[in-house]
Amino acid sequence: MSSLAKQISVPIFSGQNYDYWAINMKTYFQSQKLWEIVEEGVTLTEDSSTSSSAEKGKLENKKAKDSEVLYYIQTAVADHIFPRISGATLAKEAWSILQKEYQGSAKVRIIKLQTLRRHFENMKMKDSETIDEYYAKRFGHVEKDCRLKGNYQANCIEENNSSDQLFYTCNSVTETGEATWYIDSAASNHMTYNKGAFQTLDESFKTNVKLGDNHIVKVEGKGSVAINTKKGTRIINDVMYIPNLRTNLFSVGQMMEKGYTLHFGGDSCTIYDNKDKTLKIAEVRMKEHRCFPIHLQYMGRTAMKAQGDQSWLWHRRLGHFNFQGLKLLHQKKMMTDLPQIQAVEGACEACLQGKQHKKPFPSGTSWRAKAVLELIHTDVCGPMRTPSHEQNRYFILFIDDYSRMTWVYFMLEKSEIFKVFKKFKNLVEKQSGRSIKVLRSDRGKEYNNSEFDKFCEEEEAVYTAVYLLNRCPTKAVQNMTPIEAWSDKKPLAKHLRVFGSICYVHIPTEKRHKLEEKIEKGIFLGYSTQSKGYRIYNLKTKKLIINKDVEFDEDAMWN
Repeated sequence: MSSLAKQISVPIFSGQNYDYWAINMKTYFQSQKLWEIVEEGVTLTEDSSTSSSAEKGKLENKKAKDSEVLYYIQTAVADHIFPRISGATLAKEAWSILQKEYQGSAKVRIIKLQTLRRHFENMKMKDSETIDEYYAKRFGHVEKDCRLKGNYQANCIEENNSSDQLFYTCNSVTETGEATWYIDSAASNHMTYNKGAFQTLDESFKTNVKLGDNHIVKVEGKGSVAINTKKGTRIINDVMYIPNLRTNLFSVGQMMEKGYTLHFGGDSCTIYDNKDKTLKIAEVRMKEHRCFPIHLQYMGRTAMKAQGDQSWLWHRRLGHFNFQGLKLLHQKKMMTDLPQIQAVEGACEACLQGKQHKKPFPSGTSWRAKAVLELIHTDVCGPMRTPSHEQNRYFILFIDDYSRMTWVYFMLEKSEIFKVFKKFKNLVEKQSGRSIKVLRSDRGKEYNNSEFDKFCEEEEAVYTAVYLLNRCPTKAVQNMTPIEAWSDKKPLAKHLRVFGSICYVHIPTEKRHKLEEKIEKGIFLGYSTQSKGYRIYNLKTKKLIINKDVEFDEDAMWN
């Protein structure tokens, strides 16, 4: 690139005014004769076996230019924007991602201009017309429907603050109700008068708006509204609370800025998902007076609390797995029977006490396996200060690099490693029909972790932790859990319970006298991999049992 290019600093895109940024960047690339790299792209999969040396040199030159342009695009975005394009390997790919996500603001301006064009129409009033008749005709409705008659309230609102941004709507209210909203192509924000609709509300947010009759009303807050949809609970953010507003307004512009697509055609407005542009999430029919009322089903605070409680329950059932991972499990359908998970606020004491940051495998020096058993990682932990019920003081982990499937074995002595490895090798090679190619250890380095001090109960905790890890998503395997990558079967969710919770085991008739209790109290310690049952520590007999007839009290924990 020329010395001039090195002296010019590219504009930084922070998420606002994409069109201006794109124009500046385009001009910049054109001045350096690089715009065709963005516009046409570079094909990196061309067959070079039949290419001449000149053609190969030309391709290498284009690749170098593409890398240069990609670098300038990456350095021209703010830090919080960069992750969106971090996976792009070509300049055109990165440019298209930003264009697809942020160019919608131009469409919003076009819609707003269309709604304002009537202010600039030059119409001549006939000598026989009255002022009221002329006014009604100019704004596209007949006298009997005219809002000046007082039959309907017109919500004509203009924001009265420093931004001086106009949002203007004239919807004749024919349907009323706290759950009825009107799709408004000119409103800059969603607005409602219904305080009960809010899931969260910041009442410190204050501003003023001006109605069509020049009456100024106050915005008394801004927050989020939770609604029920066929795809589960959706949260609508940045909703203004205006107590004196008599109609709820649903902003087209705000929807488009969030990535949703709205199509007006025929007698309906169709709304498409912000991620899957082909997925129709709502179709709103036009009603009388050309209005588009949409009826929302609010998710009340009590219901949201119940859903939040359920989310916390599944967080605990899956070994305190993070909420983003739980949502991913549900969204990608990686686990059968898992309900929708709502990310909830608050601190989990167990997570704060027990979780530590895990260092990733070195990306620069390691390679990823392309099939199961191609590479197995192993590590030994011990000796533990306190032996388990079986007097074990060591355990050894085996992790399949390809699927991230994990196995754990417990040992009395470290000398049992070879015997355990042969047992593991026979098991996995028989299950998969493949042979272990590479076994990688950490050169004998052992864990030194105080969390394992109370190993008497934690042997079961380790078993259960490994069981759950194999059913949770990992960055190393895309859109599936380790156990599905290993066995090609989706894991089930309905049998999962909170580790350490109190439970009650049913005693069969043949194992008790007629007047004896039918249940015995126990502690849930994990899942049996040999049969369909739970691993329970019986508090009466002081023994570990496996039973499938168990009732759980997941809010009661043994201590």
